[in-house]
Amino acid sequence: MTDASVAPQDVEEDDDWSMTRVLDCALDVAERDDVSIGDLITAFGQASFLPLLLLPAITLVSPLSGIPLFSSLNALIIILVAGQMLAGRHCLWLPSWIKRRAIAGQRLRAGLERVLPVGRWFDRHAHRRIGLLFRRPIWFALPLSCIALAALIPFFELVPFSASLLGAAIALITLGMLTRDGLWVLAGAVPFLGALLVVAKVFT
Repeated sequence: MTDASVAPQDVEEDDDWSMTRVLDCALDVAERDDVSIGDLITAFGQASFLPLLLLPAITLVSPLSGIPLFSSLNALIIILVAGQMLAGRHCLWLPSWIKRRAIAGQRLRAGLERVLPVGRWFDRHAHRRIGLLFRRPIWFALPLSCIALAALIPFFELVPFSASLLGAAIALITLGMLTRDGLWVLAGAVPFLGALLVVAKVFT
């Protein structure tokens, strides 16, 4: 499987992946009683950086985001995955204590099923557009922006809905990288600005 972080000039995508397939793969794993982060990594493959970046971002906009500290844990995973993409690693590494973190399979499945229709809609409307965003050195700004947005999540988690909006921004950027659709990358600015407005409204 192609590592999108190490393409020589243009960033190469793995045509086998889509948002729907990422969700379907996670739903298959969710048939178990308990699902750990390590189980999901095994299911996707340790070289599948973009799917493993997209999944935690998706869960941030699902009902699962209501679990205490869930958003912060997913933010940490996003930072680690995106950071290793920038470093050009071929194989994802996560600390064992993160890989052991688990959630009830039934709960995970219920949360992901709520997002599945949205994933199908995105896949139907994904096209190759604004390819300049996926050429180096511009491409480096994409995982870097995911890191910056994820770093804000633990603070925004204190304000209702704002962490989910940041998760939506990361999901759109990652979906754009996965499908090479620059329009979705640029669309990630919309929920980010929405999160800033929500926080500003709370504190003013």
